[in-house]
Amino acid sequence: MVTWPEACARNRPMTTPLIFLLSPAHCGGKRAALLTRPAAAFDLAQRFQSPHGAPLGEVFSFLSGLYFRGKLAYAQRFARAPASDPGTLVITSSRGIVPPQARLTPTLLEEFAQTPIDLREPAYLEPLITSVTALTDRAPLESRFVLLGSVASGKYVRPLLSILGDRLLFPPAFAGMGDMQRGSLLLRSATEEVELEYRPVAGAILSRAARSTERIR
Repeated sequence: MVTWPEACARNRPMTTPLIFLLSPAHCGGKRAALLTRPAAAFDLAQRFQSPHGAPLGEVFSFLSGLYFRGKLAYAQRFARAPASDPGTLVITSSRGIVPPQARLTPTLLEEFAQTPIDLREPAYLEPLITSVTALTDRAPLESRFVLLGSVASGKYVRPLLSILGDRLLFPPAFAGMGDMQRGSLLLRSATEEVELEYRPVAGAILSRAARSTERIR
């Protein structure tokens, strides 16, 4: 089971709390098989297979490679955490949003892999709505939330927008980029300490809808 760490890393507080919500890594496939292979001898696999598991952020970085590693590095560099929560949280397929320090075990990874990220799947949607609602209840009203993930698909955007509204932001620099390009951009931005611009997700969706209408006309 995912557990919250006793102590979460906090970034130095600034004017407006900024919380990052990271889309998850793919939890199946060859890289997941490497982690769960009984004969695996590399450090992460041995820690992951231990009774205490390994940090979710570290496991997802291994599973996803550059893209998730970039998201995590960027969020940890620029998050401005409120007193109530860590500034970086990861969307999961069955446990809502959890901090990257949460422990992930083979049993839980299998649960993630078997639960589709689909708005028709209650096992995905209900924990996400519950945990994000609880987050907004705890966080200061002026808090802003940045989605580091695709805004083209409703599987993250629709439930998050229904709760966060105009407080849900995204980096417009992501537009037209593939996952590897986004990961590279985020790693470079974190290393060079250059924060990206953010815009409301709702505005981007409305603009896209307007452009589609113009094309139809």
